[in-house]
Amino acid sequence: MKKYDYVIVGSGLFAGTFAYAATTNGKTCLVIEKRPHLGGNLYCEKIADINVHKYGPHIFHTSNRKVWEFVNSLVTFNRYTNSPIANYHGEVYNLPFNMNTFSKIWEDVRTPEEARKRIAEQQARVPGEPRNLEEQAIQLVGEDIYRKLVKGYTEKQWGRDCKELPAFIIERLPVRYTYDNNYFNDMYQGIPQGGYNVLMEALFEGCDVELETDYNADRETYNALGEKVLYTGTLDSFYDYCFGKLEYRSLRFETELLQVENFQGVAVMNYTDRETPYTRIIEHKHFEFGTQEQTVITKEYPTTWKEGMEPYYPVNDENNQNLYQKYALLAQEEKNILFGGRLAEYRYYDMDQVIESAFHLIEKELKWEMNYGQEFKSQYYHATI
Repeated sequence: MKKYDYVIVGSGLFAGTFAYAATTNGKTCLVIEKRPHLGGNLYCEKIADINVHKYGPHIFHTSNRKVWEFVNSLVTFNRYTNSPIANYHGEVYNLPFNMNTFSKIWEDVRTPEEARKRIAEQQARVPGEPRNLEEQAIQLVGEDIYRKLVKGYTEKQWGRDCKELPAFIIERLPVRYTYDNNYFNDMYQGIPQGGYNVLMEALFEGCDVELETDYNADRETYNALGEKVLYTGTLDSFYDYCFGKLEYRSLRFETELLQVENFQGVAVMNYTDRETPYTRIIEHKHFEFGTQEQTVITKEYPTTWKEGMEPYYPVNDENNQNLYQKYALLAQEEKNILFGGRLAEYRYYDMDQVIESAFHLIEKELKWEMNYGQEFKSQYYHATI
């Protein structure tokens, strides 16, 4: 008899959802986490009584009632609506691209019909199949919007010229012919009251936890503790990079406590010109409608990933996908090790997609259906802004 039913490697949202289901069903779990805290990239650090999203901003949004009712059974969400602003050399525009955006970019455009016509004229300048991201973006939103609000941001995000990036990176860009600044189309949206730590603590309640512990450095010991292992780390590191390393983009953050009540008037401001070195500034208090006399801002800098850095965005080109499939074939042969989450699956997930993926594993592994409401078909935007 082993000490635990499951040894869970990592403490992000996928691991937490599985851990909650397992403990609810009477299973014992040990959580192994490299960082000094639970929660993965959702972890919030308290600074001047403000919940600071330490690893970048996270806004929960979904059209899946099953997912929404699950998280709301654990914590209460506020009514935060994501309405980011784009700053291009000091010019301020609303996001997503909507009638507020169009009427400011083009002074003679006031109606949806006029906006459609202007964008269609510019889209026609790139006929045929787009050969790169630049041509794809122009076909989606026209040249003026692309030049001001897509090009610089995307080149900073990926560290390459848009002409050198594949078209498939941008499948869609949100364009609305209404004066609606809500970035997401999803039915439900908000931030946990008290920050994401409250949610993560609820998910891992009842688990034993070992922080600042590297599972890969002593796998045999931890494998021996559990009947099964759920691994949510990078798949290539699990196999000691035997086929080579998967590529990621990473982020660097600069956080400041400012002695002002309100720095920028919005939680998220994107800097879409190429010259500004960071992609956005986050003012964290606005996620929870804070009234503190001080404020905390974070500047976000995309950077090339190197070993030891946090892998944020998988570089899903053909070479990396082929490499990932080699590792995935090895993972399929494992008998007592389960894999899941954005790192193990080498996918960029929204938070609700992480939970949906965990639900599938729970139903397969625990033979237990997460019965929370009626499931709706989700609508996702995979955009660079």
